[in-house]
Amino acid sequence: MSVRKLLGAVLCALAGVLAFAGPLWAEDAAASSPPAVDRGDHAWMLVSCALVLMMTAPGLAMFYGGLVRKKNVLGVMMQCFFLMGLNTVLWAVYGYSLAFGGDPSSEDFNRWIGNGEYLCMQNVQPTSPTDYPLEKTPDGTYIPRLTHMLFQGMFFIITPALICGAFAERMKFSTMVVFMVLWGLLIYCPLCHWVWDGGVLAFGSPHSKLGGVDFGALDFAGGTVVHISSGITALVCALVMGRRLGYGHQPMPPHNLTYTIIGAALLWVGWFGFNAGSALCAGAQAASAFAATHFAAAAGAVAWAVAEWVVRGKPTVLGTCSGAVAGLVCITPASGYVLPMPALAMGALAGLVCCGSCLWLKAKLGYDDSLDAFGVHGVGGTLGSILTGVFATQAVYGAEPLGLLEQGGLFKGQIAATALTWVFSAAVSFVLLKVLDVTMGLRVSQQQEIQGLDVSQHGEEGYIFI
Repeated sequence: MSVRKLLGAVLCALAGVLAFAGPLWAEDAAASSPPAVDRGDHAWMLVSCALVLMMTAPGLAMFYGGLVRKKNVLGVMMQCFFLMGLNTVLWAVYGYSLAFGGDPSSEDFNRWIGNGEYLCMQNVQPTSPTDYPLEKTPDGTYIPRLTHMLFQGMFFIITPALICGAFAERMKFSTMVVFMVLWGLLIYCPLCHWVWDGGVLAFGSPHSKLGGVDFGALDFAGGTVVHISSGITALVCALVMGRRLGYGHQPMPPHNLTYTIIGAALLWVGWFGFNAGSALCAGAQAASAFAATHFAAAAGAVAWAVAEWVVRGKPTVLGTCSGAVAGLVCITPASGYVLPMPALAMGALAGLVCCGSCLWLKAKLGYDDSLDAFGVHGVGGTLGSILTGVFATQAVYGAEPLGLLEQGGLFKGQIAATALTWVFSAAVSFVLLKVLDVTMGLRVSQQQEIQGLDVSQHGEEGYIFI
């Protein structure tokens, strides 16, 4: 054999070996390389962070600010704005760790509260320009854990701010601050851990069974964690604090519904980040949650307006805005699990039920939930959590049959999780309020309440509101 033929045979043999082994080497290299951030998912999550923050201020601040009397506008806006700062600090120091610390698959996992692995941003912030701790998304991609922390922190900001609507115009600012610190520590962080970190209320978690009852439930974006917890706390606040001076004897109309409708519109837009962002990636489930959110808000606004039209003869601006928010609240736990047409039904039902709660139930029972935080968030969140067990479908979630319409077994878990959230939120809130009433006092004095919180709590004597 000539040298040329021999060399050709050797080269052919080497080419064959490389063709066979090359893909294997590539797989080994891919397996050994660290996962990379998906820039599309990361961009969507950063946008969602901004959208959810916008919901607190200006969204909720304007919505609530337009509903109170002129002398308390800055007071309620200050509560919302201050909580943006306060709860950000608390979330960074310990909140994120207590809510999301711990691996559900580990033997030492605590089903009730997170551990200390993320205290003061340990294992969250980068240690070098190339070493960013990552969080895996449901689609198998990765985003920085820092971004996950920021997104969840926006929920920690807005949830206690919702409660402010119940005690508007009468709670001392100093007491409000202490109450919110304790409420976030003792109610929000545990609930968040139970639902979204594999704890006692997490669907499919091995830690969800207690005393033979499976409390595991689906809560895509905060039906139990956000709306039921804040809404039930709002009711307890209204009952413990009592009515505002003159309530039921003198008119207390909203001073500026222009602010309220602008705030409602900002909430509607921000809710896309709230719900669709909870998919944690820019995939098909985010699109489904986006559509469900929009459809429910639209149906809720129309349903409340029509109900007022039939009962009172005219649809009101406030009712239509409240109906949109009620639809958004109701769809929140179900947004990532239901189809668009059931979302329309849920929004419409929320508009009707919450309308009845705010216009009839509150008057019947006589409690002073100033801005209907319980009537919209407590009632709407409860309705949404239960209806998730009816309409959740494997066509969206991609799991086994879920809701009653598919003859799935989810419904019992939704009822159990809703009931546990009610009892836990009410009991802890009641104890906190009673302790603070004895130690600090809950309400401003009668003179300060008559004067208004803008002046008595914040010293805005020179401020003239137009």
